Amino acid sequence: MTNPAYRVLVTTAYFEPGHRAGGPVKSVARIIDTASARVAVKAFTRDRDIGSAEPYAGLSGQWARRGTSQIYYLNTAIPRQWLSLARNLRRDRFDLLYCNSLWEPQFSVLPILAAHLGVISARKILIAPRGELSPGALALKQAKKSHFLRLWKPLLTTNRVIWHASTEMEAADIRRLWPEAAIEVVEDQTDLPIDPLAPEQRKGAPFSAVFISRISPKKNLSLALEGLADCTSPVDFSIYGPIEDDRYWTQCQEIIRRLPPNIRVHYCGTLDAREVRTTFAKHDLFVFPTLGENFGHVIAESLSASCPVLCSDQTPWNSVLSSGGGLALPAPTPRDIGTAIQRAANQPPAERHESRRIAGDAYRTWRRQVADENILDRISNGRKIRRAHDGVPQ
Repeated sequence: MTNPAYRVLVTTAYFEPGHRAGGPVKSVARIIDTASARVAVKAFTRDRDIGSAEPYAGLSGQWARRGTSQIYYLNTAIPRQWLSLARNLRRDRFDLLYCNSLWEPQFSVLPILAAHLGVISARKILIAPRGELSPGALALKQAKKSHFLRLWKPLLTTNRVIWHASTEMEAADIRRLWPEAAIEVVEDQTDLPIDPLAPEQRKGAPFSAVFISRISPKKNLSLALEGLADCTSPVDFSIYGPIEDDRYWTQCQEIIRRLPPNIRVHYCGTLDAREVRTTFAKHDLFVFPTLGENFGHVIAESLSASCPVLCSDQTPWNSVLSSGGGLALPAPTPRDIGTAIQRAANQPPAERHESRRIAGDAYRTWRRQVADENILDRISNGRKIRRAHDGVPQ
């Protein structure tokens, strides 16, 4: 006799076919797609990609099949779609509500509040903060976030709430705020291949660095640009990613205008998800001084293309980078960034190629160690949830 279905409601602000929101889209898709047959998933998300005024063709206000799962694509500005969604969800009794953000008003705050009020029937609530609780991320709009956490604390500290951390680093971020939190540490799954792309021969080509991510304060593009001002060698620097914060992008443009003539900066727009690895493969260095990542899928993509990474130490990739994948800088300053870029730019072509080969090797070693465990399967199997004072879960 088969086990009854374990019913899960997944909420996420952005989802496929969109891709501009970066790693979380891939992580949530992978979780939904690889859950075991006994896990029945419903999900709802926006009907458009981040920064887009146009909905996905034929999906707005519709339920779409994705394997055995059902995804509702919501136009948040249309009340009748909210009503239709609410009526559908009211007919179900969910074992788990899984929210992929802590701050998102419509896709996390509202569903969590609805579950506590009984508008949505859910026995447990699983929250994946997706890097939002790192010290660097919390420092952005700090007063607003502190006020929110004070008001929200009673709903986040009940026995119904479990936290999904992608790494032990993220688990520590959660415990700093809630020492008694129930936490499941399950690495984000990846569909990246075992072997990296072979590094391209770039003899005679100018040194080329790249930034691929959302253009927002958390990703810290401005620090990378400020660092370029200290470089005396020629550097081509390409920027790819959606402009999430217009004011921040204006600040970045002001920095670009002040850069010396040996630094050439190009904003190249957004990339299709299928183009990310091949774009990394055309560059010598990925510069990513992020304020914090719970996983950092884009770092894995860079290494998988044999492109070394220069980033902050606020990611779980420090050991991989120190083993040859690049460099993780603690609390980097513009001078730190500039010195590291200058050092890479000064390498002869043969040394640059060797650095890329070593980065690919570091990726291959990491990828072979990745465990493909699904967070929904772990929760549905009823295993003991670890709390801060517990030992290894049984």
